[in-house]
Amino acid sequence: MKNRIKELRLKLGITQQELADKVCVSSRTIISLEKQQYNPSVLLAYRISSVFNLSIEEVFIFEQDD
Repeated sequence: MKNRIKELRLKLGITQQELADKVCVSSRTIISLEKQQYNPSVLLAYRISSVFNLSIEEVFIFEQDD
């Protein structure tokens, strides 16, 4: 699964730590998400999407493996 977290975070003008604080995780979690090294729980995906006022599908792009 890919995501647009870094792009959206920079557009909003907030740091990784500020985003982490808003969604109740560590900055390391945000860093891992931005590097596409971690897939969030549904709850975390919802919280992140809410920060950006977008749907989960607008932030996270599911790519099916063939």
